[in-house]
Amino acid sequence: METYVKHNSKAWDAEVSRGNIWTVPVDSESVVKARQGKPEMYLTPTAAVPLHWLDDLADKDVLCLAGSGGQQGPLAAAMGAHVTVFDNSAAQLEQDRKVAAREELDIRTIQGDMRNLAIFPDESFDMIIHPVSNCFVDDVEAVWREAYRVLRHGGVLLAGVTNPVMYLFDEKAEARGKLKVKYTIPYSDMTSLSRKELDKKIKALDTMEFSHTLDAQLGGLCRAGFAIVGFYSDASRFELTDSFIHDCYLAIRAIKVSKDF
Repeated sequence: METYVKHNSKAWDAEVSRGNIWTVPVDSESVVKARQGKPEMYLTPTAAVPLHWLDDLADKDVLCLAGSGGQQGPLAAAMGAHVTVFDNSAAQLEQDRKVAAREELDIRTIQGDMRNLAIFPDESFDMIIHPVSNCFVDDVEAVWREAYRVLRHGGVLLAGVTNPVMYLFDEKAEARGKLKVKYTIPYSDMTSLSRKELDKKIKALDTMEFSHTLDAQLGGLCRAGFAIVGFYSDASRFELTDSFIHDCYLAIRAIKVSKDF
């Protein structure tokens, strides 16, 4: 098949037409609240980012990394930030442009792979907002290294990540109301599925996904040079899963410090 990055670009374009929750732009009322300093921003499905994580964005350079869809970027821009949205999906980036036009916000959009931010010089941003999305690349530590490079010293990374245990279960059994362990982790659509199952996903333009160990996600942040200073967990929106796993998604606030910290 074509590289999974190109596939996921097309898959997320398709998700826009399907109305995936991460593709639905914020409404005007949400932008008004953000302008008042009360944004309701999400890194994970249901729990809003604490307001103190978003203090004083006025005139700050903010990168929404793999975070298009007309959600986090417009809210940060409404708070006075200079916002760049970098994402793999053209249709998702168009959602940000639509909100920017509707609300008269200045947002720059760039299409690309979250593992490679070579288009940006070192220390270009004060904050990176990275909602749950690195499950769509095979190497999360490459994402952390690039995020560290493009942040200024003392800059803040806000990231949502998926608990790897979410990838243990058989989707067909889950649809029947049962949680059945089927896969080992770390999981990869490319290697964990049968050829028939993978071909079906490709044909349906479903996203290719990868789980990452907690060592890669949390330890990888520390190895890249970040200090984790804030954390909360979140549910999945699916009652069956949430009844069994209480930390389906994790939200992290990390600061760029010296690698010798």
